[in-house]
Amino acid sequence: MESTGFWIIVGSQGNFDRTRALGFTLQGMKSRHRKKAALMRPGDKVAYYVTGRKVFAATATITSTYVEDHERIWESGDPKKADEDYPFRVRIEPDVVVPDSVAVDAEPIARQMTYVARYPAANWTLAFQGNVHPIGEADFAMIRGALAARVPSDVTSG
Repeated sequence: MESTGFWIIVGSQGNFDRTRALGFTLQGMKSRHRKKAALMRPGDKVAYYVTGRKVFAATATITSTYVEDHERIWESGDPKKADEDYPFRVRIEPDVVVPDSVAVDAEPIARQMTYVARYPAANWTLAFQGNVHPIGEADFAMIRGALAARVPSDVTSG
């Protein structure tokens, strides 16, 4: 049996909102991440980091292997990459999703993450450049725990 993989999906607020609008049922990755998409398996876990806001906003579980699809859902904010259509896609289901107003400030968690430790402390955000990153189980658990603590008592996480 293969072990569970843990991933961070890095994206803009707009792309996160698109994933939310889909009910956290589908996640696309940029075209240069085919190899990472090919490593993803059902049962793998995903944490969402929203650029600009520098927050963790949700976790989800991958429920399929990847497929290639060019229907436009997500988009690059870089005008030079306007053709990017995030073609490598996995089915997902929501785990812990918090309202935008209580998303978790990433910096305090990032500074404790093994994944981020290889970057200079003053430049921790370099760890969150690029669209997809594998992380360790302990790092994922920290993110998920911080998000779960923010779920309003009247809201059920997915």
